Amino acid sequence: MSQNTNSYSAFIPEIWSAKLNTMLEKDCVMLQCVNRNYEGEIKNQGDKVKIITPAAVEISTLDTNSITYKELTPTSMDLVIDQKKFFAFKINDVAQVQSNADIMEAHLTNAKNAIEEVQDAYLLSMHANVDENNIVGSDSSPIALSKSTIYEQFVKLAMKLKDANAVKAGKRPWVVINPLVESYLLQSTEFIGANNVADETLREGAIGRIAGMDVLVSTNLTAVSNKYYILAGTNDAITFASQLSKIESLRDKDSFSDLVRGLYLYGAKTVQPKALAKMVATVSAS
Repeated sequence: MSQNTNSYSAFIPEIWSAKLNTMLEKDCVMLQCVNRNYEGEIKNQGDKVKIITPAAVEISTLDTNSITYKELTPTSMDLVIDQKKFFAFKINDVAQVQSNADIMEAHLTNAKNAIEEVQDAYLLSMHANVDENNIVGSDSSPIALSKSTIYEQFVKLAMKLKDANAVKAGKRPWVVINPLVESYLLQSTEFIGANNVADETLREGAIGRIAGMDVLVSTNLTAVSNKYYILAGTNDAITFASQLSKIESLRDKDSFSDLVRGLYLYGAKTVQPKALAKMVATVSAS
């Protein structure tokens, strides 16, 4: 058998599992907007990570020699790995021989892209957990974004986070938009493109900054009943954990083909709703 007859012989699941995990972390838009503080060791669907949230500490004025101690009661919640996705495909030996590229790698890259889309959409759905005081517009009265008002509305969105004390030193906020909103934003004189952000490091994939927020673009931010839920926040808001749990390869007993399958597990939890804000908006394509 010639050296390029079958890429199956060169396919090592352990190496590809690590490679796909690395690519997902780098390329998925919403992974730039979450924290992985509680990821730990994930092996199975249903695994739980216990999250302890410290209680607020009250500051009092010392006006006597007596000090009163107040018992603190931290809260706890579970980050449950409840999302279970898989890919499974078959590559015919003839296709591998005739391909002038590594067809196995190309298909695994496509699997990675498909996982990104599902994962991004899942994390963007966290807009449902935004604190009610951190919303600009509403389902019944969405903000009509235009080229002339887009900056003003993004300032309002940023102010929601600041008023909630979510923006602190080292907690640079982000906002995720889609290409349609991006087309308006790029025409705003207040938008600071990535090339003009001086002496600061933008998040991976950010196109620039508006109202102090790093701007990221995701095609997975789609309209729901003609409305867009534009999500903003800091990385304290959502904690996320994932693992490409298994990737396997085997020969198909009924054909001259390679079978490849992978299992991807993940879950997320909104741990600080006030560190999220959203704008309910409509956008005209004209």
